[in-house]
Amino acid sequence: MQLVVRVEKADPPAHEPVCEAAAQAVVRLLSDPRAADPDGEWHGAVREWETRRIRKVTRRARGVRWPEVQELPGVTVGHAGAEVRAFVPGPMLDVPQELAKLQVAGLDLADGGAAPLPDAPYAAIALNPDVRITTGKAAAQCGHAAQLLLRQAGRKDAAAWLEGGLRVHLARDVPWKTCVKRAAVAVRDGGFTEVPPGTMTAVAWVVR
Repeated sequence: MQLVVRVEKADPPAHEPVCEAAAQAVVRLLSDPRAADPDGEWHGAVREWETRRIRKVTRRARGVRWPEVQELPGVTVGHAGAEVRAFVPGPMLDVPQELAKLQVAGLDLADGGAAPLPDAPYAAIALNPDVRITTGKAAAQCGHAAQLLLRQAGRKDAAAWLEGGLRVHLARDVPWKTCVKRAAVAVRDGGFTEVPPGTMTAVAWVVR
């Protein structure tokens, strides 16, 4: 799955809203009727992707590149000054030209501080503070965590989160050990970029 973050030179978004928007974009795409319904136009592509080892790649776009990618199938989320679009997944060797020409590496944005808590229910996602990763990598890890939570959380938690609009909060004021204890799911990275295989990068749980 490709994720694209809008990063304009004059007014770039902050790290935290990008991570939250990426997580929301992923789960909103997965819960969209075009993906979730067996007869939906995206259902086959999503199902094929989820039967394999899931992978997400974060890219950046600015200027005319941003409206260009809006024409490709996907879901865009605007959140707290950040805009992220998640695209219908496909083979890494068959990435559309509009996406393939966008930069992948080096997306690292300024810390914007902890965001206010959204109304419950919401997904709390915590990134491992002992693992140094860029904003692009962090956005992908938050997308992974949200996806796992949507698929693996308890039925009541998942239903409440879905019905509540799939809000996401990047938890930064809770000790990591406490986050791990609370977590319903944990992300262990595949090791393609930035961290060794098996590194626990993020955890997530539903707050109701």
